[in-house]
Amino acid sequence: MHRLALPALCLLLTACQPIPQEALYPGSPGLAACGGDPVLALIGQNIATLPATGDWQTLRVIRPGTAVTEEYSETRLNVEVDGADRITGAWCG
Repeated sequence: MHRLALPALCLLLTACQPIPQEALYPGSPGLAACGGDPVLALIGQNIATLPATGDWQTLRVIRPGTAVTEEYSETRLNVEVDGADRITGAWCG
């Protein structure tokens, strides 16, 4: 069973991508493409302050330790939060 665990773990990790650091800060290019510009004003606030609906088609909240897959959707807004559910960044993709 252990012989299967390592290949499965490697496959899972290859499906993840690092979060582009330039996208985590206010002034990031391209947030208008997914409707994320208003979210930049909420950085540092609790995720509960984010409206359930907005100009984005899809919203993905990324918590610490969440695996982020490589599929790209220019209309998806990604919002990263810390362990206390405070918004730390946003980007399209």
